[in-house]
Amino acid sequence: MSEKHEEAAAVTEPDQEPAAAPPPASPSPSRRALLTVGGAGLALGAAAAGGGVALSRTGDDTLQPAADTGGAVPFHGAHQAGIATPVQDRLHFAAFDVKTDDREEFVQLLKDWTRAAALMCAGRPVGDGAYGGLPEAPPDDTGEALGLRPSRLTLTLGLGPSLFEKHGKALGIADRRPEALVDLPRFPGDNLDAARSGGDLCVQACADDPQVAVHAIRNLARIGFGKVAVRWSQLGFGKTSSTTPGAQTPRNLFGFKDGTRNIAGTETDRLDRHVWVGDPTWMEGGSYLVARRIRMNIETWDRTSLQEQEDVFGRDKKAGAPVGKAKEHDPPFLKAMKPDAHVRLAHPDSNHGATILRRGYSFTDGTDGLGRLDAGLFFLAYQKDVRTGFVPVQRSLATDALNEYTQHVGSAVFAIPPGVRDGKDWWGRGLFEGTGEGA
Repeated sequence: MSEKHEEAAAVTEPDQEPAAAPPPASPSPSRRALLTVGGAGLALGAAAAGGGVALSRTGDDTLQPAADTGGAVPFHGAHQAGIATPVQDRLHFAAFDVKTDDREEFVQLLKDWTRAAALMCAGRPVGDGAYGGLPEAPPDDTGEALGLRPSRLTLTLGLGPSLFEKHGKALGIADRRPEALVDLPRFPGDNLDAARSGGDLCVQACADDPQVAVHAIRNLARIGFGKVAVRWSQLGFGKTSSTTPGAQTPRNLFGFKDGTRNIAGTETDRLDRHVWVGDPTWMEGGSYLVARRIRMNIETWDRTSLQEQEDVFGRDKKAGAPVGKAKEHDPPFLKAMKPDAHVRLAHPDSNHGATILRRGYSFTDGTDGLGRLDAGLFFLAYQKDVRTGFVPVQRSLATDALNEYTQHVGSAVFAIPPGVRDGKDWWGRGLFEGTGEGA
């Protein structure tokens, strides 16, 4: 077996149901035949995972279980991976503008993306890979992940409000926009950059190796050339939230533990109550994502006294314990905190039970031209309904003492469709079923 056709056995995650076994692989057309019909670069192979085991092609083009190289997360399941999945160390998030109003072409893009995503999440190259194909044609895979392990790569697709607003009529989905997919209101203190906000589509790539995450976004952008274009993207490091019970709570760039009582991937009751969507039917098993780029004024913060820092958060900096308590996970006594303390204002008890699942990452993007680091938090929050999740919590934070040290400079909201069930399924299939040709 050649190096490019090795891949990993998938690891079962708590937010994924076992996938149905993929159908028998049909013979693939030759690369030359694909080029002849204008399919260069889109020979993406069969779906990658089935029943928690990654697959590989043999010489006769049939799929067989491959040797375990470790670190793969199942792509198929009731929910998309990358939500309740244990949080990886690195992020590459990209928002795309759609450039086509051809329904058949757009549906084919979603199918092509799905096949490529399944392969990459299993640690396999896209299509015919980065070498060995026709010398006259660009390779199907960009090649920078050759020899790297899957690194727990997950790829999560989202659909923005603008997809339905700008392209809905042409794509035949104008009347299928979920009620919960609302445009976010303007919040006090927002200083949003339009160039870093919005998007018709998004893909969240999380992995333990940054090159694996970047490779995934790069290849999806390449496959989508002419049909989509990257609107903005964000690299992230140092996860600031955990979905794994018992794991050490990560710290943000202010040095404080963040997301102490985040929803865990094993808490099925809380996930059903606060994260997974039940309707409309095509969104069942999906969720809604709010992404916010939050600039942190770390130079100002670094000159602030320890006591004020702890008052701002409502937590001890060393252990992360709430005010008046000894341990991080002790139930907070909110009234012991200052009225404008971050924990007090963000807590579900202060917001009629509003609860979100956080998957944020730190970022540093050079300087702002004034000698200060352009650094902060790329905030990612999943919820059942933005109107009862992020929106009321963010409104409550209007008087947050932390606002003196932070500013929201980018914003987007997306509907996250349910997971891809098997090798015949594809991202967003339910949205297009029964709405015209190409479903």
